Amino acid sequence: MRDRFRRDLSDVDRDLVEMTHAVGTAIRQATKALLEADLELAESVIAADANVDLLASEIDARCSDLAARQQPVAADLRVVMSGIRISMSVERMGDLAKHVAKQVRLRYPKSSIPDELGSVFAEMGDLAEGVAFAAGDLILSRDLVALATIGRYDDQMDALHRQLFRIVLSPDWSHGVEEAIDVTLLSRYYERFADHAVTVARRVAHIATGDPYESITVPSEVDVSQP
Repeated sequence: MRDRFRRDLSDVDRDLVEMTHAVGTAIRQATKALLEADLELAESVIAADANVDLLASEIDARCSDLAARQQPVAADLRVVMSGIRISMSVERMGDLAKHVAKQVRLRYPKSSIPDELGSVFAEMGDLAEGVAFAAGDLILSRDLVALATIGRYDDQMDALHRQLFRIVLSPDWSHGVEEAIDVTLLSRYYERFADHAVTVARRVAHIATGDPYESITVPSEVDVSQP
């Protein structure tokens, strides 16, 4: 029974990693659609989000079943209950990638962002994809050194988010109110995407250490711009 329980827990981790890879791919494709005003690609991101939702539901059902059948305690209980919470956060990351794609659809055939901001959103897309895959690596390895990597991704995303706010609030902003709202919303989607990855990291740290989730902080000591 214990061997089966361990295999079931490993299956939960595997599915969570699959989810992080799926949302990392989704944000990469949504960003490409945003930069190129590619409606077909945006629609594919929107449609694919259903698969992430389904996987999240399956993880939640499996964790609930394990809790009922095995009545885990201590570390095992943390794994089971955190699995549900992690799937919720990753599912939300998928929703945010879908929101970016829906913005592309809303403004098509126009671009949702001014040309001069393309490089900023490209960088945000790279960071979002990176933090999603880093979260998956952390789930699989439980190596808490990786917390700092995720923290640095989040810090860099926050800096770009603030940069875009300064741009749209500047007297030099030459575009309209609608464009300013679009940029602000899109920037917020990326910023929240990274925030949810930080939540995942804190949940993994809670599993590994047993420390209360509320007391766990994610440092930013690693320069992710370096190979």
